[in-house]
Amino acid sequence: MLKHPVSILAVDDEETLLHTLERIVKAQGYFVNTASDGRAAINILETLPFDVVLLDVMMPEVGGIEVLKYIKDHHLETEVIMVTAVQDVKTAVECMSLGAFYYITKPYVVSDLMALVERASERKRLMTQNRALKRQIAHLALPSGMVGTTRAVAEMLDLALRVAPTDDPVLIQGATGTGKEVVANFVHVNSRRSELPFVTINFSSHAEELLEKELFGFEKGVMEGESSSRQGLLEVANGGSILLDQVSEMPLALQPKILLFLQTGEFRRVGGNRVLRSDVRVIASTTSDLQREVDAHRFLDELLLRLNTVTLSVPTLRDRKGDIPVLVEQFLKDIAGSKQPKKLTAEALEELLRYEWPGNVRELENIIYRAAILADGEKIDAHHLNVVHRLGVAPKRARVSHKVKARPKRPQLRRQHRRRKPKSRR
Repeated sequence: MLKHPVSILAVDDEETLLHTLERIVKAQGYFVNTASDGRAAINILETLPFDVVLLDVMMPEVGGIEVLKYIKDHHLETEVIMVTAVQDVKTAVECMSLGAFYYITKPYVVSDLMALVERASERKRLMTQNRALKRQIAHLALPSGMVGTTRAVAEMLDLALRVAPTDDPVLIQGATGTGKEVVANFVHVNSRRSELPFVTINFSSHAEELLEKELFGFEKGVMEGESSSRQGLLEVANGGSILLDQVSEMPLALQPKILLFLQTGEFRRVGGNRVLRSDVRVIASTTSDLQREVDAHRFLDELLLRLNTVTLSVPTLRDRKGDIPVLVEQFLKDIAGSKQPKKLTAEALEELLRYEWPGNVRELENIIYRAAILADGEKIDAHHLNVVHRLGVAPKRARVSHKVKARPKRPQLRRQHRRRKPKSRR
């Protein structure tokens, strides 16, 4: 008997056959639940997950085909074996095209049916393992700016991994330089759309009159100098994801059109009358508090509700300073490529840990890149970083000069200089 029984739902409107099937399956060590019609099966599936469903095709009211569609819409990894008393090639083809694992006719040989159940449960197990492995790989293959061990980053990335396989809109909030675009790409790469386009539009870097054309495209004759129609980014990204970067800067006049697209998936090109559709997962990012923008009547409340189904907050670097050594190591590896990466001295690392990082991870990356160029040897020292003046701390040479006896004369010279200024004006 199996140590961890595979869960099976048997669905058939013939009561005697259903009880017989239940007894046979239990004898093989599987956990079994039964339903006598399609509606009851769906009710059970709404509350309990199953590895395999043995599903009768011909049932009153809610038939097997409808239940199969429900399963593949809500439990994609559940394997379904269709069972019917009627040999119909057309029905068999339809079932397989809808995602059924196999199609078997009554009367069936018990050993044949159980062999199918074993194969289907093994496929389900492998798919579950594959998904878990992908999650592990995703954790190991984090983008450079997101490596680290601090709790804030770990919690944010865990939520990103959980929401990635869905099609829900995601709102990413964070200060400039924290890596919002990196997180958006991370969500896309770990989604079911990862092999399809990922495009970005930045609302703060486009003129207002061009944004609608960039997003929705335009028909021939709308743009001067353009002799043909052009697709917008929503069409280009069909099947994939789009990042609405700095979404708080979206013009108020454009917001109802974006809201309509989120609600219906439909839009029109500028200058066109045809209603077009695009299946795009929308990710938005902002450095602003969108609720404040709503309160100031600069952002539609309903659009905010649509965009922030799930909100990811990217922590600042000063809130995750414990990640600085790991981030630096990763940046130096990226810079070195196939060569041996350079190392930071203890003094250099101390300087980095003392700094408040107003530019966040982007600033750290830029400083490390510059320091790697300036350092001739294998070590990067504090003077290569050029962060002393940023810290507001005087260099060591300046601190030594405090002991020089000539120091009291300096204020006196400055006072004399100030007294001479009025004379020069006369």
